[in-house]
Amino acid sequence: MNKELMEALDILEKEKEISKETLFEAIENSLITACKNHFGKSDNVRVEIDRDTCDFLCYAEKEVVEEVEDECLQISLPDAQEIKSNAALGDILHVEIKSKEFGRIATQNAKNVILQKIREEERSVIYNQYFEKEKDIVTGIVQRYIGKNISINLGKADGILNESEQVKGEVFRPTERIKVYILEVKSTPRGPRILVSRTHPELVKRLFEAEVTEIKDGTVEIMSIAREAGSRTKMAVRSNNPNVDAVGACVGLNGARVNSIVEELRGEKIDIINWDDNPGNLIQNALSPAKIVAVFADPDEKTAKVVVPDYQLSLAIGKEGQNARLAARLTGYKIDIKSETQAKDAPGFRYEDYMDEFDEDEYGEYEEYGEETEYTEDLEGDVSEYVDGDEPETGTQAYAADDGGVYEETYQEDEAESYDEYETSQESEAYEPEEASELTQ
Repeated sequence: MNKELMEALDILEKEKEISKETLFEAIENSLITACKNHFGKSDNVRVEIDRDTCDFLCYAEKEVVEEVEDECLQISLPDAQEIKSNAALGDILHVEIKSKEFGRIATQNAKNVILQKIREEERSVIYNQYFEKEKDIVTGIVQRYIGKNISINLGKADGILNESEQVKGEVFRPTERIKVYILEVKSTPRGPRILVSRTHPELVKRLFEAEVTEIKDGTVEIMSIAREAGSRTKMAVRSNNPNVDAVGACVGLNGARVNSIVEELRGEKIDIINWDDNPGNLIQNALSPAKIVAVFADPDEKTAKVVVPDYQLSLAIGKEGQNARLAARLTGYKIDIKSETQAKDAPGFRYEDYMDEFDEDEYGEYEEYGEETEYTEDLEGDVSEYVDGDEPETGTQAYAADDGGVYEETYQEDEAESYDEYETSQESEAYEPEEASELTQ
């Protein structure tokens, strides 16, 4: 039996990744439990198992007395002297308990306790494995929809993709492989409960860390991320090596790196900008592709006033305010955007103050390599460039598409619509950095 037990423990240690010592302790405790059920007490029972041979010794510590009142705790002097010839009153003897004394019920009880301990330890091992992956990404296989939630097979455990963590419009097929971000791992009696996400900004960060070697080794650092899942992400990066272009490293040759991430995110647009410790420069970059006339940033109040050409107001604000909203989250600043006309006509606004702050050389380079945001294979690794049209009301912008191609997106700046929709009575739209990414520095 001892040989079979040793083989079983070896198999459990190998297949279930449960240490043999843990199993030995579980068996010892189970035998003590069996003694308690069989004899009524276990406080004085000890079990020792030889780790090499699996031989076990089960004994009870009993006091030598003249008259026995409790057989579980005491032994008479004559009986004690049969075990130990020089036993005397008051001595504590180790009285061996033969395994056959346990009986069928005791043996079954010990077996159940061992199995329970094995299940608990197995759950603990799985929990620890996935707890170490918390706040990281993993690849899972879509199993099935449970109501509006999705069950994801992560290997040794299942993850739950709640409806609130799903990207609107994403539909998955059973057996489809997807990458998810592990939000939280909870320990429950039935095993670990793993909550995953497809909307968290950290998902984008982890995807870039896995794809871009320079980010993984620390040469390029992701400073901040703002994301509206399924639509657009803005990411600010900084190079710790003057010979490495941070934006170019994230883009990859012919846009290969960024395109693979766009594909994983089902066509979500990704804007990559250079981080700048100067808040004015950073806000300028964050609002691209809009052209900025002037920026005045207050680092203490974390507020910024931005002036853009009249025909660029809608572009700076973005569709339904998305561009300005993401810029605010990315930078951590409350951004107040005005057109030149609004700025000049606003009560108490001194346009020359903005122009004093504005340095044409410092702020006028948003079209240069590294400042633009979207990339494709057709761009041959360069920045996709916002291009002004011949008329100030129109323009085009190159953007990366899900199929890996590059397309031009034409925008029409409707002056009347812009002014009606964004408070033309000398009041501008202010965007606050709510829900800013934790990466913002």
